[in-house]
Amino acid sequence: METTPVKELTYNQAVAELDSILRTMQSDSCDIDKLAAYTRRASELLRECRSRLTATDEELKAILADLEK
Repeated sequence: METTPVKELTYNQAVAELDSILRTMQSDSCDIDKLAAYTRRASELLRECRSRLTATDEELKAILADLEK
């Protein structure tokens, strides 16, 4: 499975790939031999998306706190 490193993906690309993996895993044609690789990649994507959302949330809070000064 040839994949782009997670750090090189945009947030939207990561979410789209995660959605694609989920659809593949839910399908009747999911290759059981690739299930661990799908799960590993999905975990990487989730971790990166969560990290970016947290960073954005903190940045927005800082911006809004600065406006209240």
